[in-house]
Amino acid sequence: MKLYSQKDVNKKALKGARICVLGYGSQGRAHALNLKDSGFDVVIGVRKGDSFKKAKRDGLNVAEPANAVVDADLIAMLAPDLAQKQLYQDVLPKVKAGATLLFAHGFNIHYKQIKPRKDLDVVLIAPKGPGGLVRRQYEEGRGVPCLLAVHQDASKSAFAKALAYADGIGGTRGGVLVTTFAEETETDLFGEQAVLCGGATELVVKGFETLVEAGYQPEVAYFECMHELKLIVDLLHEGGITKMHQFISETAKYGDLTRGPRVVTKQTKAEMKKILKEVQQGKFARQWIRENATGRKKYNKMLKADMNRQIEKVGYKLRGRMPWLDQGR
Repeated sequence: MKLYSQKDVNKKALKGARICVLGYGSQGRAHALNLKDSGFDVVIGVRKGDSFKKAKRDGLNVAEPANAVVDADLIAMLAPDLAQKQLYQDVLPKVKAGATLLFAHGFNIHYKQIKPRKDLDVVLIAPKGPGGLVRRQYEEGRGVPCLLAVHQDASKSAFAKALAYADGIGGTRGGVLVTTFAEETETDLFGEQAVLCGGATELVVKGFETLVEAGYQPEVAYFECMHELKLIVDLLHEGGITKMHQFISETAKYGDLTRGPRVVTKQTKAEMKKILKEVQQGKFARQWIRENATGRKKYNKMLKADMNRQIEKVGYKLRGRMPWLDQGR
Protein backbone atom coordinates (compact mmCIF):
# COMPACT_ATOMS: atom_id res chain seq x y z
CA MET A 1 0.00 0.00 0.00
CA LYS A 2 1.29 3.44 -0.96
CA LEU A 3 -0.12 6.60 0.58
CA TYR A 4 0.61 9.65 -1.55
CA SER A 5 1.55 12.80 0.33
CA GLN A 6 2.41 16.42 -0.42
CA LYS A 7 5.88 15.50 -1.67
CA ASP A 8 4.34 13.40 -4.46
CA VAL A 9 2.27 16.26 -5.93
CA ASN A 10 3.12 17.73 -9.33
CA LYS A 11 2.30 21.38 -8.68
CA LYS A 12 2.27 22.07 -12.43
CA ALA A 13 -0.61 19.66 -13.05
CA LEU A 14 -3.28 22.24 -12.17
CA LYS A 15 -1.18 25.39 -12.27
CA GLY A 16 -3.35 28.27 -13.47
CA ALA A 17 -6.36 25.99 -13.76
CA ARG A 18 -9.90 27.27 -13.41
CA ILE A 19 -11.89 24.91 -11.19
CA CYS A 20 -15.68 24.79 -11.29
CA VAL A 21 -17.44 23.20 -8.32
CA LEU A 22 -20.98 22.11 -9.19
CA GLY A 23 -23.01 21.98 -5.99
CA TYR A 24 -22.56 23.84 -2.71
CA GLY A 25 -23.61 21.37 -0.06
CA SER A 26 -21.41 19.85 2.64
CA GLN A 27 -18.62 18.60 0.35
CA GLY A 28 -19.02 21.32 -2.29
CA ARG A 29 -18.54 24.14 0.18
CA ALA A 30 -15.55 22.48 1.87
CA HIS A 31 -13.79 21.69 -1.41
CA ALA A 32 -14.41 25.15 -2.83
CA LEU A 33 -13.18 27.08 0.20
CA ASN A 34 -10.13 24.85 0.64
CA LEU A 35 -9.23 25.18 -3.05
CA LYS A 36 -9.67 28.95 -2.89
CA ASP A 37 -7.43 29.15 0.19
CA SER A 38 -4.87 27.01 -1.67
CA GLY A 39 -4.68 29.66 -4.36
CA PHE A 40 -6.89 28.17 -7.07
CA ASP A 41 -9.27 30.08 -9.31
CA VAL A 42 -12.64 28.70 -8.17
CA VAL A 43 -16.16 29.28 -9.46
CA ILE A 44 -19.31 27.73 -8.00
CA GLY A 45 -22.03 26.41 -10.29
CA VAL A 46 -25.47 26.37 -8.62
CA ARG A 47 -28.95 27.54 -9.50
CA LYS A 48 -30.13 30.76 -7.88
CA GLY A 49 -31.44 30.22 -4.37
CA ASP A 50 -30.08 29.66 -0.86
CA SER A 51 -26.87 27.88 -1.96
CA PHE A 52 -26.18 30.61 -4.52
CA LYS A 53 -26.51 33.27 -1.84
CA LYS A 54 -24.42 31.31 0.65
CA ALA A 55 -21.54 30.91 -1.81
CA LYS A 56 -21.70 34.64 -2.51
CA ARG A 57 -21.54 35.40 1.23
CA ASP A 58 -18.50 33.11 1.46
CA GLY A 59 -16.73 35.35 -1.05
CA LEU A 60 -16.77 32.95 -3.99
CA ASN A 61 -17.53 33.57 -7.65
CA VAL A 62 -20.94 32.05 -8.44
CA ALA A 63 -22.88 31.44 -11.62
CA GLU A 64 -25.62 29.20 -12.99
CA PRO A 65 -24.13 25.73 -13.73
CA ALA A 66 -24.11 26.02 -17.55
CA ASN A 67 -22.29 29.35 -17.30
CA ALA A 68 -19.94 28.29 -14.52
CA VAL A 69 -18.41 25.42 -16.52
CA VAL A 70 -17.41 27.67 -19.42
CA ASP A 71 -13.59 27.74 -19.69
CA ALA A 72 -13.23 25.49 -16.61
CA ASP A 73 -10.23 23.18 -16.75
CA LEU A 74 -11.61 20.94 -14.00
CA ILE A 75 -15.25 20.42 -13.09
CA ALA A 76 -15.96 18.89 -9.67
CA MET A 77 -19.34 17.16 -9.73
CA LEU A 78 -20.41 17.60 -6.09
CA ALA A 79 -24.18 17.83 -6.43
CA PRO A 80 -26.30 15.02 -4.88
CA ASP A 81 -25.83 11.64 -6.59
CA LEU A 82 -29.21 11.45 -8.26
CA ALA A 83 -29.07 15.04 -9.50
CA GLN A 84 -25.78 14.51 -11.28
CA LYS A 85 -27.03 12.73 -14.41
CA GLN A 86 -29.32 15.58 -15.47
CA LEU A 87 -26.79 18.19 -14.34
CA TYR A 88 -24.11 16.60 -16.52
CA GLN A 89 -26.44 16.63 -19.53
CA ASP A 90 -27.31 20.27 -18.88
CA VAL A 91 -23.72 21.53 -18.75
CA LEU A 92 -22.08 19.19 -21.26
CA PRO A 93 -22.48 21.47 -24.30
CA LYS A 94 -20.49 24.16 -22.47
CA VAL A 95 -17.71 21.87 -21.18
CA LYS A 96 -14.55 22.57 -23.12
CA ALA A 97 -12.57 19.84 -24.86
CA GLY A 98 -9.94 18.13 -22.72
CA ALA A 99 -11.37 19.22 -19.38
CA THR A 100 -11.27 17.04 -16.26
CA LEU A 101 -14.47 15.73 -14.69
CA LEU A 102 -14.03 14.96 -10.99
CA PHE A 103 -16.33 13.09 -8.62
CA ALA A 104 -16.29 12.62 -4.84
CA HIS A 105 -18.30 9.39 -5.08
CA GLY A 106 -18.25 6.87 -7.93
CA PHE A 107 -21.98 6.05 -8.05
CA ASN A 108 -22.87 7.64 -11.39
CA ILE A 109 -19.81 6.45 -13.25
CA HIS A 110 -19.79 2.93 -11.80
CA TYR A 111 -23.49 2.37 -12.46
CA LYS A 112 -23.27 4.05 -15.88
CA GLN A 113 -25.73 6.82 -15.13
CA ILE A 114 -23.17 9.20 -16.62
CA LYS A 115 -21.25 8.14 -19.71
CA PRO A 116 -18.54 10.79 -20.00
CA ARG A 117 -17.40 12.27 -23.26
CA LYS A 118 -14.27 10.53 -24.55
CA ASP A 119 -12.08 13.64 -24.58
CA LEU A 120 -12.50 14.20 -20.83
CA ASP A 121 -10.32 12.98 -18.00
CA VAL A 122 -12.58 11.36 -15.40
CA VAL A 123 -11.22 11.06 -11.86
CA LEU A 124 -12.33 10.53 -8.29
CA ILE A 125 -11.20 12.25 -5.09
CA ALA A 126 -13.26 10.96 -2.17
CA PRO A 127 -12.42 12.43 1.26
CA LYS A 128 -13.05 9.92 4.05
CA GLY A 129 -15.03 12.34 6.15
CA PRO A 130 -17.97 14.77 5.91
CA GLY A 131 -17.51 18.21 4.39
CA GLY A 132 -17.45 20.01 7.72
CA LEU A 133 -14.51 17.91 8.86
CA VAL A 134 -12.70 18.40 5.53
CA ARG A 135 -12.94 22.15 6.06
CA ARG A 136 -12.02 22.17 9.77
CA GLN A 137 -9.01 19.92 9.30
CA TYR A 138 -7.72 22.11 6.48
CA GLU A 139 -8.09 25.26 8.56
CA GLU A 140 -6.16 23.59 11.39
CA GLY A 141 -3.28 22.70 9.06
CA ARG A 142 -4.24 19.04 8.81
CA GLY A 143 -6.20 17.05 6.25
CA VAL A 144 -8.73 14.27 5.83
CA PRO A 145 -7.35 11.22 3.95
CA CYS A 146 -8.73 10.74 0.43
CA LEU A 147 -9.27 7.96 -2.07
CA LEU A 148 -8.13 8.56 -5.66
CA ALA A 149 -9.22 6.77 -8.82
CA VAL A 150 -8.90 7.33 -12.56
CA HIS A 151 -11.71 6.12 -14.83
CA GLN A 152 -10.69 7.84 -18.05
CA ASP A 153 -7.24 9.22 -18.85
CA ALA A 154 -7.64 11.15 -22.09
CA SER A 155 -4.77 13.55 -21.36
CA LYS A 156 -2.38 10.93 -19.93
CA SER A 157 -2.01 13.19 -16.89
CA ALA A 158 -5.32 12.50 -15.13
CA PHE A 159 -3.64 11.00 -12.07
CA ALA A 160 -1.41 14.03 -11.58
CA LYS A 161 -4.40 16.38 -11.85
CA ALA A 162 -6.42 14.36 -9.35
CA LEU A 163 -3.54 14.30 -6.87
CA ALA A 164 -3.06 18.05 -7.26
CA TYR A 165 -6.77 18.55 -6.54
CA ALA A 166 -6.52 16.32 -3.45
CA ASP A 167 -3.59 18.46 -2.33
CA GLY A 168 -5.69 21.59 -2.85
CA ILE A 169 -8.38 20.39 -0.44
CA GLY A 170 -5.82 19.16 2.11
CA GLY A 171 -6.05 15.45 1.34
CA THR A 172 -2.33 14.88 0.86
CA ARG A 173 -1.74 15.98 4.46
CA GLY A 174 -3.73 12.95 5.61
CA GLY A 175 -2.61 10.68 2.78
CA VAL A 176 -4.14 9.68 -0.57
CA LEU A 177 -4.82 6.02 -1.33
CA VAL A 178 -5.35 4.76 -4.88
CA THR A 179 -8.51 2.76 -5.58
CA THR A 180 -11.01 2.25 -8.41
CA PHE A 181 -14.45 3.73 -9.01
CA ALA A 182 -15.92 0.26 -8.44
CA GLU A 183 -14.12 -0.34 -5.14
CA GLU A 184 -14.93 3.11 -3.75
CA THR A 185 -18.59 2.91 -4.71
CA GLU A 186 -19.25 -0.64 -3.54
CA THR A 187 -17.41 -0.36 -0.23
CA ASP A 188 -18.97 3.02 0.49
CA LEU A 189 -22.53 1.79 -0.10
CA PHE A 190 -21.93 -1.43 1.83
CA GLY A 191 -20.41 0.44 4.78
CA GLU A 192 -23.36 2.83 4.97
CA GLN A 193 -25.97 0.09 4.73
CA ALA A 194 -24.53 -2.72 6.81
CA VAL A 195 -22.40 -0.94 9.42
CA LEU A 196 -22.24 2.83 9.71
CA CYS A 197 -25.88 3.84 9.21
CA GLY A 198 -28.19 0.87 8.73
CA GLY A 199 -26.36 -1.57 10.99
CA ALA A 200 -25.43 0.82 13.79
CA THR A 201 -28.80 2.55 14.08
CA GLU A 202 -30.79 -0.68 13.99
CA LEU A 203 -28.56 -2.14 16.71
CA VAL A 204 -29.13 0.95 18.86
CA VAL A 205 -32.89 0.93 18.34
CA LYS A 206 -33.28 -2.79 18.99
CA GLY A 207 -31.21 -2.49 22.19
CA PHE A 208 -33.33 0.45 23.35
CA GLU A 209 -36.58 -1.42 22.61
CA THR A 210 -35.37 -4.53 24.42
CA LEU A 211 -34.74 -2.56 27.63
CA VAL A 212 -37.99 -0.58 27.44
CA GLU A 213 -40.06 -3.68 26.74
CA ALA A 214 -38.46 -5.29 29.81
CA GLY A 215 -39.79 -2.44 31.96
CA TYR A 216 -36.76 -0.16 32.25
CA GLN A 217 -37.13 3.62 32.01
CA PRO A 218 -36.86 4.87 28.40
CA GLU A 219 -34.50 7.63 29.54
CA VAL A 220 -32.08 5.14 31.10
CA ALA A 221 -32.33 2.92 28.02
CA TYR A 222 -31.52 5.93 25.81
CA PHE A 223 -28.40 6.79 27.81
CA GLU A 224 -27.17 3.20 27.70
CA CYS A 225 -27.87 2.40 24.05
CA MET A 226 -27.59 5.75 22.23
CA HIS A 227 -25.87 8.45 24.26
CA GLU A 228 -22.86 6.41 25.42
CA LEU A 229 -22.21 5.03 21.93
CA LYS A 230 -20.16 8.14 21.11
CA LEU A 231 -17.70 7.33 23.90
CA ILE A 232 -16.99 3.95 22.33
CA VAL A 233 -16.90 5.25 18.76
CA ASP A 234 -14.38 7.93 19.75
CA LEU A 235 -12.10 5.28 21.24
CA LEU A 236 -12.43 3.10 18.13
CA HIS A 237 -11.76 6.08 15.88
CA GLU A 238 -8.68 7.14 17.81
CA GLY A 239 -7.02 3.77 18.35
CA GLY A 240 -9.12 0.90 17.06
CA ILE A 241 -10.39 -2.01 19.11
CA THR A 242 -7.10 -2.02 21.02
CA LYS A 243 -7.68 1.46 22.47
CA MET A 244 -11.28 0.64 23.30
CA HIS A 245 -10.14 -2.34 25.36
CA GLN A 246 -7.61 -0.13 27.16
CA PHE A 247 -10.29 2.30 28.34
CA ILE A 248 -13.29 0.12 29.20
CA SER A 249 -13.68 -1.98 32.34
CA GLU A 250 -12.72 -5.63 32.62
CA THR A 251 -16.41 -6.40 33.06
CA ALA A 252 -17.25 -4.58 29.83
CA LYS A 253 -14.46 -6.41 28.01
CA TYR A 254 -15.67 -9.80 29.20
CA GLY A 255 -19.23 -8.94 28.13
CA ASP A 256 -17.94 -7.77 24.76
CA LEU A 257 -16.00 -10.95 24.09
CA THR A 258 -18.66 -13.40 25.28
CA ARG A 259 -21.94 -11.70 24.27
CA GLY A 260 -21.04 -9.63 21.21
CA PRO A 261 -20.84 -12.68 18.90
CA ARG A 262 -24.30 -13.74 20.11
CA VAL A 263 -25.79 -10.46 18.86
CA VAL A 264 -23.89 -10.13 15.59
CA THR A 265 -23.93 -13.76 14.48
CA LYS A 266 -22.96 -15.84 11.47
CA GLN A 267 -26.48 -15.17 10.23
CA THR A 268 -25.79 -11.44 10.42
CA LYS A 269 -22.63 -11.85 8.38
CA ALA A 270 -24.50 -13.98 5.85
CA GLU A 271 -27.02 -11.16 5.45
CA MET A 272 -24.16 -8.68 5.05
CA LYS A 273 -22.85 -10.80 2.18
CA LYS A 274 -26.27 -10.63 0.54
CA ILE A 275 -26.30 -6.86 0.92
CA LEU A 276 -22.83 -6.63 -0.61
CA LYS A 277 -23.92 -8.80 -3.54
CA GLU A 278 -26.89 -6.48 -4.16
CA VAL A 279 -24.47 -3.54 -4.26
CA GLN A 280 -22.02 -5.34 -6.55
CA GLN A 281 -24.73 -6.46 -8.97
CA GLY A 282 -26.36 -3.02 -9.11
CA LYS A 283 -29.62 -4.14 -7.49
CA PHE A 284 -29.48 -1.45 -4.79
CA ALA A 285 -28.59 1.25 -7.34
CA ARG A 286 -31.48 0.30 -9.62
CA GLN A 287 -33.88 0.24 -6.66
CA TRP A 288 -32.75 3.66 -5.42
CA ILE A 289 -32.88 5.22 -8.90
CA ARG A 290 -36.37 3.79 -9.45
CA GLU A 291 -37.53 5.08 -6.05
CA ASN A 292 -36.44 8.60 -7.00
CA ALA A 293 -38.02 8.36 -10.44
CA THR A 294 -41.40 7.44 -8.88
CA GLY A 295 -41.51 10.26 -6.33
CA ARG A 296 -39.79 8.64 -3.32
CA LYS A 297 -43.13 7.51 -1.84
CA LYS A 298 -41.79 4.40 -0.06
CA TYR A 299 -38.64 6.23 1.00
CA ASN A 300 -40.59 9.14 2.49
CA LYS A 301 -42.94 6.76 4.34
CA MET A 302 -40.03 4.78 5.82
CA LEU A 303 -38.15 7.96 6.76
CA LYS A 304 -41.18 9.40 8.52
CA ALA A 305 -41.63 6.18 10.50
CA ASP A 306 -37.92 6.17 11.41
CA MET A 307 -38.13 9.72 12.77
CA ASN A 308 -41.24 8.81 14.77
CA ARG A 309 -39.62 6.10 16.91
CA GLN A 310 -39.87 6.34 20.69
CA ILE A 311 -36.08 6.58 21.00
CA GLU A 312 -36.15 9.80 18.97
CA LYS A 313 -38.83 11.40 21.12
CA VAL A 314 -37.04 10.45 24.35
CA GLY A 315 -33.67 11.51 22.96
CA TYR A 316 -34.92 14.90 21.79
CA LYS A 317 -36.04 15.79 25.32
CA LEU A 318 -32.84 14.54 26.93
CA ARG A 319 -30.57 16.27 24.43
CA GLY A 320 -32.47 19.49 25.13
CA ARG A 321 -30.91 19.40 28.60
CA MET A 322 -27.43 19.08 27.09
CA PRO A 323 -27.00 22.35 25.15
CA TRP A 324 -23.38 21.53 24.33
CA LEU A 325 -24.69 18.93 21.87
CA ASP A 326 -26.41 21.63 19.76
CA GLN A 327 -28.90 19.17 18.31
CA GLY A 328 -30.57 21.76 16.11
CA ARG A 329 -27.36 22.55 14.19
